[in-house]
Amino acid sequence: MTDTMSVRRGRPRSFDREIALRKAMRVFQANGYEGTSMMQLVEAMGIGSPSIYAAFGSKEALFREAVELYAASEVEPAWQALDEILDARLAVRTMLLSSIDTYVANGPQRGCLVMLGANHLGSGDDSVRRFLRDQRRRYHDRLAARLSRGIEDGHIPSDVDPGTLAECVLAFFGGLTIEAVDGTRKDTLHEAAGLFCARMFGDA
Repeated sequence: MTDTMSVRRGRPRSFDREIALRKAMRVFQANGYEGTSMMQLVEAMGIGSPSIYAAFGSKEALFREAVELYAASEVEPAWQALDEILDARLAVRTMLLSSIDTYVANGPQRGCLVMLGANHLGSGDDSVRRFLRDQRRRYHDRLAARLSRGIEDGHIPSDVDPGTLAECVLAFFGGLTIEAVDGTRKDTLHEAAGLFCARMFGDA
């Protein structure tokens, strides 16, 4: 029996798994996957590496769970505007503004873990980057579907391809997260988002 299995079966966990996961999420958000060491995770989560491996399996598995927690707790509240607001133009604008509020809510300002969680340079074949690309593709498809409904409802011109428009919005979304990390003020980001939506969609 391996040491990991002994910990998994023998000793009860003496920590709150969700709290520990949220702490790990913040470390990954601050440093990225590659820039986060196991020592940093141990210090932030307040538990030893054997307990981390027993509870989560590996650093990569921990990162995946942290991204899923981030998506559910910090991305989804902003993206719910796409489902709740009838006018697609206003829905996208509200999503962007709410995302900005999330980016700058903590100090130092953090960007989006889904967008910036892994190194974008070098080979793109590793499993972490594929995982994040899959996450981003799901957001693209969700946004494209909402924009398609906006075309059907007459809020967006019918000669616009919803998939291409979704790419434009997500490209701007990615730029916002970098600007937030660089310390750009919330009111400046809000103004930029308003200008972007006005140019893309006209008055909502």
